[in-house]
Amino acid sequence: MISYTGIIENIAEEIKPLLSKGKVATYIPALSRIDPEKFGMAVATVRGELYTTGDAGENFSIQSISKVFTLAMVMDRMGDALWDRVGREASGNPFNSLVQLEYENGKPRNPFINAGALVVTDCVIFENRDPLIALVDFVRKCSGNQAIDYDREVAGSEKETGHRNAALANFLKSYGNLFNEVDRVLDLYFHQCALSMNCMDLARAFLFLAHGGTDPVSGSVICGPRQAKRINALMQTCGLYDEGGEFAYRVGLPGKSGVGGGIVAVMPGELAVAVWSPGLNSAGNSLAGMKALELFTTYTARSIF
Repeated sequence: MISYTGIIENIAEEIKPLLSKGKVATYIPALSRIDPEKFGMAVATVRGELYTTGDAGENFSIQSISKVFTLAMVMDRMGDALWDRVGREASGNPFNSLVQLEYENGKPRNPFINAGALVVTDCVIFENRDPLIALVDFVRKCSGNQAIDYDREVAGSEKETGHRNAALANFLKSYGNLFNEVDRVLDLYFHQCALSMNCMDLARAFLFLAHGGTDPVSGSVICGPRQAKRINALMQTCGLYDEGGEFAYRVGLPGKSGVGGGIVAVMPGELAVAVWSPGLNSAGNSLAGMKALELFTTYTARSIF
């Protein structure tokens, strides 16, 4: 049995020179004020252990990491019918590309680019009477933390500056691939991106994907094993936008990132690990976070390959 305490503390020291090299997401005003020197890391195991270092207990905006939660909500209910509306291939283009959506006639390439996530959000609305409450309750169930909520300032900031997402949503609507009203879909999407969590919450919340769809701590069934396997597969190929190949090469785990600086990765059968460092690289992924996870799989000799 590995104790991860010394490993992640050493990683926190090793990546310090990288903290000043990334750039925070300035296009969302509420995120532009985050201290780029922050770094947190947490490892949650299927045995119920939790290891942390740095700012692992500080909340941040999870942004696109939320797309995993909405996907898990709808996959278990919709099954393969979801794939009539969204694809399962890596995009190779920026996560908010309008060109690709038009080229492919309104069917997004995968559920983790923004257009695909908007389709999934549309499905969440269709499947739930009060979708925002359902989403927050779902995330609380996954994480075991009933205090999790969304950041109202970030949600407002997303709405004020989310013009490209509005364009994507209207594109989808024009192709008949958005069933609810555009404003309603965008409102839920902005709120899901504004979910506020910390590394401990995220590592704990992703444990169901390391344990066949069941939370190993509470015993709650989050989704079926078939869905868990497929969510992991999609994270492996599409979870880091157009840097998925680089993440697979360097880290070797299914993962999902967000422009708030968080990345969560899963080692099936063993653990989930979350990192947070707000400084981003040119692809919109945490610069120091990528390195931290690369070091983690190197030092633990744990990956899916």
